[in-house]
Amino acid sequence: MSLSQPKMSVAELKERHLAATDTLNNLKQRLNHTRRSLLDTDLAGYARSQGKSPVTFGPTDLVCCRTLQGHTGKVYSLDWTSERNRIVSASQDGRLIVWNALTRQKIHAIKLPCAWVMATAFSPTGQSITCGGLDSVCSIFNLNSATDKDGNLPVSRTLCGHKGYISSCQYVPDEDTHLITGSGDQTCVLWDITTGLKTSVFGGEFQSGHTADVLSISINESNSRMFASGSCDTTARLWDTRMASRAVRTFHGHEGDVNSVKLFPDGNRFGTGSEDGTCRLFDIRTGHQLQVYCQKHSDNETPPVTSITFSISGRLLFAGYTNGDCYVWDTLLAKVVLNLGSLQDSHEGRISCLGLAADGSALCTGSWDTNLKIWAFGGHRRMI
Repeated sequence: MSLSQPKMSVAELKERHLAATDTLNNLKQRLNHTRRSLLDTDLAGYARSQGKSPVTFGPTDLVCCRTLQGHTGKVYSLDWTSERNRIVSASQDGRLIVWNALTRQKIHAIKLPCAWVMATAFSPTGQSITCGGLDSVCSIFNLNSATDKDGNLPVSRTLCGHKGYISSCQYVPDEDTHLITGSGDQTCVLWDITTGLKTSVFGGEFQSGHTADVLSISINESNSRMFASGSCDTTARLWDTRMASRAVRTFHGHEGDVNSVKLFPDGNRFGTGSEDGTCRLFDIRTGHQLQVYCQKHSDNETPPVTSITFSISGRLLFAGYTNGDCYVWDTLLAKVVLNLGSLQDSHEGRISCLGLAADGSALCTGSWDTNLKIWAFGGHRRMI
C-alpha cells in the first residue's frame, strides 16, 4: 500500500495558491482593523490634550541665505558632509558638484560616465562620494585622487550587481568601507567597498521584501545595523543588516509610492513622504502609525511629497513637494508652521531633494529649476 500523496495538477496548485492568498489578505485586513481600533488617538491629539503649543516662526527665523548656481539640468539629489561646510549635488546635466556651502564656490565638478544620475552621498569622512542612477551601477570617487589628462576625477571603484536603476545610496555611519543602495530591482544591497562585493541582499527572492521598486533608504544613525526603505509598493520596511532574509517589520498606510524615508533623530521612529501627498510618522518598536501630515490646497488636491528630513531635535519635519512648496511641519501637532515655497527667493520648480546640515543649523533644498538653496536659522532661533 502506497503512502505517497497523489500529485496535484497545475490548476489545483493555482487554486490552492489563490485560496491561501485570500486567507492571507483577510488576516491582514483583520490585523489592520484591530490595530486601528486600539489607536484611540494620534500624536497631535495627545499633544493637544496635554496643552502643547505649536512652534512659531518669525519672518527672519528661517531665510534663504545662499543660492548655489552651476548645474544646467534638474537637480536630483544632495548630501552634506559631517562638518557641514560642503554639499554634493547630482544633476541630470551629468555632473556631480561639490560646493563650499559657506562661499558658494565649486570645489569639484565631476563629469559622470552616465548622465542619468539619481542619487549621491558623501562618505562619513568626506573624502569620497558615491552616486548611482539609470546605469544600475554605483560609482565611487576619491576626492583626493589626481585628475586625468582632461581634468576629470576618475572613478575609483565601481559596484556592479543591481539589475535595475539605483534610486538611493548612503554610507554606513562612521564607516567609509560600507554603503547601502536601493534599486528599481526591488532590492537593497549592503556593499563592501574595499572588495567591491555584495555583503547582503535585502529583498529579491525573499517573500518579505518589497514587491516593487525601492525608492529611498535611511540608515539609523544610533544603530547602523538597522535601516528603513520605501517603495513603489506603497510600503516602508525596516531591515536588520544581520538578518537579510526577511524584513524586521512592514509598515502600511500610504496609498501611493513611498518616495522618501528618514529615520527620526532618536532612532525609534521614522518618517515617510509619499506620492499620495502625505507624510507619516511610524513607531519602529510597535509598528504603529503615529501621525499623518497632510495639507490640502484650495483645489482639494495634495501634491506628491518628493523628499523629507527632520530637524536635529525631531520637532520639525521638512517636506518638499512637486509643486515647489517646502512645508515645515510641527511634528508634534501636525501643523504647517512655514512654507518655504511662499518666501522670497524660493525655488521655481519641483523640490526634488533636501537635507539638513549635521549640526542642524541649515537646510539645503535642490530643485528641477537647476538650483540649490541654503536656508539658515536666524533671529532668536538658531536651530530646533
